[in-house]
Amino acid sequence: MINEIENHNGSDLILHRSESSAEAKAAIIKGYRRRNARYTVVCTIMAAILFSLICTEMIYGKTIYSPSVIIGNILGKTDEGSFTIMTLRLPRMLTGLLCGLAFGMAGNTFQKILRNPLASPDIIGVSSGSSLAAVIAILIFHLSGAIVSVWALVVGLGVALGIYALSHGHGFSHNRLILIGIGFQAFLSATISWILLNTSAYELNGALRWLSGSLNSATLDNLPVLAVVVAAAGIAILCLNKHLVTLQLGEEFAQTLGANPNLTRILLIIFALLLTAFATAAAGPIASVAFLAGPISTKLSGSAGKGNMVAAALTGAILVLAADLTGQYAFSVRYPVGVITGIIGAPYLLFLLISMNKKGSGI
Repeated sequence: MINEIENHNGSDLILHRSESSAEAKAAIIKGYRRRNARYTVVCTIMAAILFSLICTEMIYGKTIYSPSVIIGNILGKTDEGSFTIMTLRLPRMLTGLLCGLAFGMAGNTFQKILRNPLASPDIIGVSSGSSLAAVIAILIFHLSGAIVSVWALVVGLGVALGIYALSHGHGFSHNRLILIGIGFQAFLSATISWILLNTSAYELNGALRWLSGSLNSATLDNLPVLAVVVAAAGIAILCLNKHLVTLQLGEEFAQTLGANPNLTRILLIIFALLLTAFATAAAGPIASVAFLAGPISTKLSGSAGKGNMVAAALTGAILVLAADLTGQYAFSVRYPVGVITGIIGAPYLLFLLISMNKKGSGI
């Protein structure tokens, strides 16, 4: 009799555990679907906002053109307003769009790899390397045009690889990379300031225009290479996304799941650096876009286990185009896009540092 009672209680316990396990599994699946649904809705809304900004960039200005005129120019069926649409507005819009996508995805990649909101290309010295190269090319060697962009690209990549190499030491360290990058950023920024202070006033305009981050010099000739790099590097990062999510759980856990943390990290950093370097070479160091895109997209879309890459890219493009429209038309004087994004980013950086200090978390 006692054995029958014990067997009965054991069966009830197993059944209860089975039901609890099924309920937990159902709750996890429900939460996963809810997060994915939220992510999809947010990305759809962002895409709609981005499309409206693209249309506004093309339609609005001193002369307002109808969509039919713009489409006719793009298809080569009309010449009405061709200079304004094809030479000024279209290259500007496409350059802003591509640079925004690149900065947003690159910044989010750095922040996710290093698990630190301060780890964006413009905070850890990558953009400053390109900026110093451009200043030297413009003010010392008196270069201009595509040569400045190539010079900025090469030196920016070199600085980034140098920071990564120095951060290894006895094994890779997130905090070491961030601290070395911040040190590089301070040194490079001080060098830029020293060069500017020792240059005559009439030579400064070109360098200052480039340093502020501007879409004024955008041309259709520079777009094909930028578009190919953004598309190729962006797709590569999306393909590595699941490995990035695994890497965020820790190197030991990632290795247990069969991932290769070092290879994944190197590939992601290389692709993020390519995005940053080419975007900076095309439009200058547009401040704070890489820094802001990841946190904003994460706040809006939540954590859907996808690394927020698509949302971060859309956020970066929205920030650039919205800032460009604001700089062009919201004030009596036109401001470069980098000035507007810098004004937005500075308060957030202060807020982030204060929040980290209150929580007692270090870099």
